Amino acid sequence: MTKLFLSAAAALALVATPALAQPTDLLNASYDIAREIFEEENAAFIPAYEAANGVTVTVNQSHAGTSTQARAILEGLPADVVTFNQVTDIEKLVEGGFVSEDWQSEFPNSASPFYSLPAFLVRAGNPKNITDWSDLARDDVSVIFPNPKTSGNARYTYLAARAWANEEFSGDQAQVADFLTKVFLNVPVFETGGRGATTAFAERGLGDVLITFEAEVLSAVNLLGADKYEAVVPSVSLLAEFPVAIVDKVVDNRGSRDLAQAYLDFLYSEEGQRIAAGRNHRVNNEAVAADFADRFPDVRLVNVDDEFGGWAKVSEEHFAEGGLLDQVFVNQ
Repeated sequence: MTKLFLSAAAALALVATPALAQPTDLLNASYDIAREIFEEENAAFIPAYEAANGVTVTVNQSHAGTSTQARAILEGLPADVVTFNQVTDIEKLVEGGFVSEDWQSEFPNSASPFYSLPAFLVRAGNPKNITDWSDLARDDVSVIFPNPKTSGNARYTYLAARAWANEEFSGDQAQVADFLTKVFLNVPVFETGGRGATTAFAERGLGDVLITFEAEVLSAVNLLGADKYEAVVPSVSLLAEFPVAIVDKVVDNRGSRDLAQAYLDFLYSEEGQRIAAGRNHRVNNEAVAADFADRFPDVRLVNVDDEFGGWAKVSEEHFAEGGLLDQVFVNQ
């Protein structure tokens, strides 16, 4: 899809409308570990919007696993926009009549303003010498990541591990399943979301390696100290997009569509992209990406469409009841 990036002022000016024509508050329902990035995005968006429209707005946040968030919206959470980490959870809102079917064409890059990938956080010095997916199945390695049944973050981990195994074992599904079973057996506790998994690893001292989005891994090293933790990027990983959408049913009811549009457009502006990159997310704005290139190592990425036939097929084959993910759990 054609890439499009706007200045913050231009993005907001496109949807500038009289202040009294719409509400002055917005609810963004987002994924579990997105608190910090959207605190910073919101702090920049609010004055930019005020400068363009002459009105001060409030952006409220709701954070949980995206599957939980999707259910909450279907049950009445009045989110104007969603900033999720998995396409399938927005598709649940499409099925429920809350989001338009063509939502991915409404914003650039298939409605994903930035991206990341599953990576590893290990303790300083990497005492278990964990360098790639194969190490996660070793008997002496304890692995931390959230439950794929409740966390989009963990679904990416599961799919990335499966993609590596498919290649490593030349598509032998018995060997792939055996590898994944060993990895899952090495998880002492499945937290419901990504932030809970980070807390279990960093604060409770569980596990030898945490698997989460690279953005969370790098942020943890920066926050907690390079003398305590270090990042490891595996040889191959899975492109993790962060799709966004306007919740049509809510904005049409509240009259907040223009504000919702302005908010999501801001994420694609140069200012919004710099904030995302500063929070360790990879971005598609080439100028911004170049400025932050030194913090992101090269990695070979596969994507869900090419590796697994798309999210619809993944949902049916892997994440539906009795699917391949359940079979990994059953084998434990």
